[in-house]
Amino acid sequence: MMSTSSYCRSSLLRWLLIASLASTGAVLLSFSSVLRPGLIADNHHSQGEARFLEVPQIAWGLNNQKIALARALLTARFLNRSLVLPLLSASLTYKDTAHIQPLPFDRLFSLSRFNELCQGFVSISKLPADILQRNTAFNVTKGSGRRWTIERDLDQLLQCRDPQIHRHALLKISGKNPFLWHDHWPVLDYARIFQCLVLEKGISNDVDRIVSKLRQVSLNLSETQGKVVLLQNSSLQHHRGARSTSPGNIHSDGYVAVHMRVEIDWMIHCKKTEERIKARQGKVVNICSSREEILKRVSHIQGLHRPATVYLAVADVLLEDKNLLEGWEDGLIPVEKKKLGLLKVYSKYPYLIQSALDYEICLQSDIFVGNSFSTFSSLIALERTLKMLALKPADPCSGYAYPSYAYNLETLNWGPPLWITNLSDVSLQAISYGTYQISCNTYSLMPGSLIQI
Repeated sequence: MMSTSSYCRSSLLRWLLIASLASTGAVLLSFSSVLRPGLIADNHHSQGEARFLEVPQIAWGLNNQKIALARALLTARFLNRSLVLPLLSASLTYKDTAHIQPLPFDRLFSLSRFNELCQGFVSISKLPADILQRNTAFNVTKGSGRRWTIERDLDQLLQCRDPQIHRHALLKISGKNPFLWHDHWPVLDYARIFQCLVLEKGISNDVDRIVSKLRQVSLNLSETQGKVVLLQNSSLQHHRGARSTSPGNIHSDGYVAVHMRVEIDWMIHCKKTEERIKARQGKVVNICSSREEILKRVSHIQGLHRPATVYLAVADVLLEDKNLLEGWEDGLIPVEKKKLGLLKVYSKYPYLIQSALDYEICLQSDIFVGNSFSTFSSLIALERTLKMLALKPADPCSGYAYPSYAYNLETLNWGPPLWITNLSDVSLQAISYGTYQISCNTYSLMPGSLIQI
C-alpha cells in the first residue's frame, strides 16, 4: 500500500505534469479536471467527522490579505480540511502586528456566497462548539528564514496528512502571516478562490451607488460635449448586469480607472526593488512612475476617445494634493472620491473596506490602468483577464473586452502596454511581487473556455 507521503508526492507530480501540458496548449482542461478532489484526497483519511484548519490572523494590505486567505484555503484543501472562519485586519499595519484591528471574514465577504461558489473545492466554516470544548487541537509551527525552503515546507504539509495527525479534528498553524508561506499552488487555483469572494451585501450596495454616480458623471459629460468616452474596441460586458456591445460600438457612460501609486513609501519601496532586480538579474526595469509619467501614458492609450472620465484610486494621503487633478490633457476629466462627494461613504468604513470599494470600482471600469508591480493592480488585471476570456474572444490579445494597461511600462507610441495575466503560471509569484512580462507575446494564455466558475 502506498504511504501517505508517497501518495502525496505522486499526486503533486501528476498535477505538475498536467499544469505543464496545459501551459503549452497540449491538453484542454477545465477547472473541475485540473482541480479534481482526487488529486489531494487520501483514501487513508476518514471521510466521517469534519476536520478544520486554523491559521494566524491575516494582515497587511487588502490584496496581500486576499492572497494570504487563498493560500490558507489551498493549504486546508491539501490537508482535506475546512478553513476556520479567518480573521482579517481592518487597519493597514506592517510593523506593529500586535495592535492591528481584527475583522472577521464575513464582515467583508459573504460567507454563504463564498461556500456556494467554491462548493467542492474549498470551504470556510465556523468552528463547532463541541470541538472548542474538547481542546485537543494539534499545533503546527511554520518555519521561517532562508533555511526553511519550499521543500521543507512541503514535507511539513505532507507530515500533516499522516493519519496520526489527521485524526485531530482541529489543526492549528502558528507563526508568520500566510502571505509569507511558501507557494505550492498554480495561478488557476488562486483565481478560482478569488472569484468566490463576493462583498457583503451592505458594502456591495455602496459599490453600486459609487459606480452609478461615476457613470452618471460620464453620461452628463458626454451629453454636454456631444462626444463619447471609451475605447473604440471596448465590449463593456460588465460583471454586474448584462450590458455589452460589439467592437466599434461605444457607450457614453463608461469611465477609466487609474490606480495611482505615487506615495512616498511606495516610491522608496519600488526604487529599492528596481535596484535589487538590477543587482540580481542585471536587468533594468521601470517599476516607479511619477505622476507626470502616469498622466502621459494614460493620455496615449491607443484608441481612447475623449472626453473621458478618469477615476483616480489613490491613498487618502494624496487627496489633499492639489496637483493630483491638474496637468491632465484636454478631454481627460480626473475625479476622485473627494471630488465626487463620496468621503462620507468611505469614512464609515475602516481601511480594508475602503480599499475593497476602490478595488471593485477599478474592476468594473471600462478601462483599467495600474502598476504591474502592485499587488492591488495585479489582482484586478487577473480578474479582468478571466472576465475577458469568459467571453471567448477570437483574439484574446486584442483588448476586445475588459482591457487593462500597465503605466509603469511603455510602448513605442508612448502609451502603456496591454496587460494580460499569465494564467499558466505554476505559482502566484508574478502577481504577489510584480512582473514586467505582461504581454500576450510573452506566454500562452489558457483557453477562454476553461473559465467556468
